Amino acid sequence: MERAAGAVVGSAVGDALGAPFEFGPAGAFSSRFPWPGTGGEMCGGGVWAPGEATDDTQMAVHVAASLVERGGLDLPDVFDRFRRWASDRPKDIGLQTRDVLSRRLPWDRAADAHFRATGRAAGNGALMRAATSAVYFAPDGRPATMEAARRIAALTHGDPAAWEGSAIFHDLVRVALDGGDPLAALPDVLAAVHPVHRERYAVVLDPGWHPGRATEPNGAVWPCLGSAVWALRTTGGFEDAVRAAVDLGGDTDTVAAVTGGLAGAVYGLDAIPGRWTDPLHVPLPGGGGAVLTLPDLLDLTHRLLSRPTGPA
Repeated sequence: MERAAGAVVGSAVGDALGAPFEFGPAGAFSSRFPWPGTGGEMCGGGVWAPGEATDDTQMAVHVAASLVERGGLDLPDVFDRFRRWASDRPKDIGLQTRDVLSRRLPWDRAADAHFRATGRAAGNGALMRAATSAVYFAPDGRPATMEAARRIAALTHGDPAAWEGSAIFHDLVRVALDGGDPLAALPDVLAAVHPVHRERYAVVLDPGWHPGRATEPNGAVWPCLGSAVWALRTTGGFEDAVRAAVDLGGDTDTVAAVTGGLAGAVYGLDAIPGRWTDPLHVPLPGGGGAVLTLPDLLDLTHRLLSRPTGPA
């Protein structure tokens, strides 16, 4: 529970911490908050209130709600929840996700139609929401959790490269929840990646890789995941990892959400500063006006771990 809550809450904290710095320059966070532990980092800005999580966490919560209420992976139900969320005017929604969810096509055709029309669907929008499903499927082992990640990612992302990024994240979280070292497990995780995509992920997950070497902006799935693993590898705790992620600039909320999910699974809930969790809140479009806070996220994590039975 400690590590699982770390993953779920850590992802939400990273999301909220990075949101005000999205699309800003590298170093903006440390320039404003040069000394760790001094407070004020949950500053808000733009459309975001201090501590407010974005679409990254909102979609993760909807995935979690479907899993626990349906008793397993019900892809049409997840897609319907995404559509209700998108129609309830969230403050932010990715262009690709908006296009897929606004198409009048069934759950198993909309993302593929977008990919065929645009040829571009390898953004990080599936990876960003994967913390809750990673916790849910972790007990099922590597093949099952990676396959579940692919199937959930495919609801909005037609490019299999995006599926593989979510699958890697799922399995890294699984290793951490079991008390293992996700960095040490990377060779085995990469061996389970589809051969077509394995080499590209091997590059960004290599110990010698640095986000400055990315060939795409970190809104793409490869450098986003690579940056999160880099932040975990080059720091020694949750706070430093998430700070490093936000300080990269660019798609700061998502890179920090992915980093927070990984680091939270490694270091546990107690490693997340209270000054970050106290103001944390998740407004939930498509959720009847609900606003989730830390106790709600902890309850949600408990329900994910309980694996309730229900319709398949």
